[in-house]
Amino acid sequence: MSQSNLELFKELNPETLQKKFLNSLLKIQNVQRGSIWIKKNGAYQCIEAAGAERDQIVGVKLEEGHPSIVGWVIENKKMTVAETKSDRRHYKEVEEKLAVKSSMILCFPLFFRDKKVYGAVQIIDTTPEKSNLNLDSAYLEQLQNLVDICSIALSNAILYVKEKKKTLTLKSALKESRHKSTIIGHSQSFQHCLDLVKSYAETEFHVLITGESGTGKELIAEKIHRGSPRKNKPFLIQNCSAIPETLLESELFGYRKGAFTGASQDKVGLFEAADGGTVFLDEIGDMPMSIQASLLRVLQKNEIKPLGTTQVRHIDVRIVAATNKDIQGMIAQNGFRQDLFYRLSILPVHLPPLRERREVIPLLIRHFLEKESVNAGVIEKKISIEAMQSMAAYDWPGNIRELENLIRYLMVTTDDDYIELLNLPLHVRKPQVHADPYSELKPVGSEAAGDLISQLCTMTWPQLEKEYVISLLKKHNWNITWAAKASGINRSTFASRMRKLKIKRDRQPYEE
Repeated sequence: MSQSNLELFKELNPETLQKKFLNSLLKIQNVQRGSIWIKKNGAYQCIEAAGAERDQIVGVKLEEGHPSIVGWVIENKKMTVAETKSDRRHYKEVEEKLAVKSSMILCFPLFFRDKKVYGAVQIIDTTPEKSNLNLDSAYLEQLQNLVDICSIALSNAILYVKEKKKTLTLKSALKESRHKSTIIGHSQSFQHCLDLVKSYAETEFHVLITGESGTGKELIAEKIHRGSPRKNKPFLIQNCSAIPETLLESELFGYRKGAFTGASQDKVGLFEAADGGTVFLDEIGDMPMSIQASLLRVLQKNEIKPLGTTQVRHIDVRIVAATNKDIQGMIAQNGFRQDLFYRLSILPVHLPPLRERREVIPLLIRHFLEKESVNAGVIEKKISIEAMQSMAAYDWPGNIRELENLIRYLMVTTDDDYIELLNLPLHVRKPQVHADPYSELKPVGSEAAGDLISQLCTMTWPQLEKEYVISLLKKHNWNITWAAKASGINRSTFASRMRKLKIKRDRQPYEE
């Protein structure tokens, strides 16, 4: 391969690359006319042409149902040679306005890396003698190899530009929404929650959000604040379980200089700092009883008393609280003040767990894949149907937070462009095994053999065989011959098992 041909693969601009590609082929075959076509929206469209009358060819569309050499090559996925005067496949109307007609056409299919045909390239002889094209079989075989390599380079350039545009769009969107949180969901139960949140936001009453850990309680609290008349005032957050009791009290109410050892200056508390705005108290169920009494004073009288002083300060704050605990049960066990509960829960909203709205899981997965790819500055990964189905069937005890963290894990640990079923941690793809999160099958040994056998016994024979075959293929970079040799059976038998198990390398990404 010449140095000029090698330079083709360094080009990432599709328009420049297709010109160089076409001109190289014409130079090799010593002709002056050629064209590149792609299949798009039920037609074959010319995206590049070379020759004296190229402008009359570029942009031309051929109907998919009308006979044409380009259409035949794309649909049959193989090269052809056609004499235009006698070949019925030739779309003669295309050349009606051309001063010089074609006499012989050599046409090659253009493949993606997964062997899917996306277009065709024509090399055209316009001499009456039809003598310029070299149609020697050995020569054409070498030329076919060059076309295959160049077509992959062209498809990669097209995909690169497409992904680059998508990344720039996502980066722009991410920049605009960096200070905004996205709430995704279209289930009936969750839509009811959003309707409540919208109506609650317009009031001044306090709100209590309940739901399991990871269901998005903080996002809902922020949405309430952004939709309220207080949206231009502070929105401050305090997790009540994150710090010790004495420190929590000083964080919420502040203190005066000398109130305790180390209090060298006055400190403004969270409630005072949020005056006019909203305070979000997360994990309110973990708030100590002593601080609950002080919080009740805030709710009843809108006043606080910083540590180290007898003077009260009047404030104007709205409180949105959240918990994943059974507050009613805590009240029965004297673990939470009943009067505080009634003050906080004027407007209650319960967020359903992710397992009760599985239909939103594909949307969330795509959202997190886009988000994390932009944050990492990499091309977004696709996900196979099998992997998507497994993730949709998983119960997600950690809810949305667990799903987001899993996507981050997969972005780092998956080497290929596609996230396959075997890329998922064992506890997600085989929940019946009850494996620890992110653990895998243990190596067979004196202590692990029993666990391994019990894990394998949860699988059906076809499932076990399928995972074994896919593992071999992945190990040998999807080379069937090598994988078959490693399995100890001949290639035809191995390929037959692949067909029966419906294993294909070019798996399609999940689409809703």
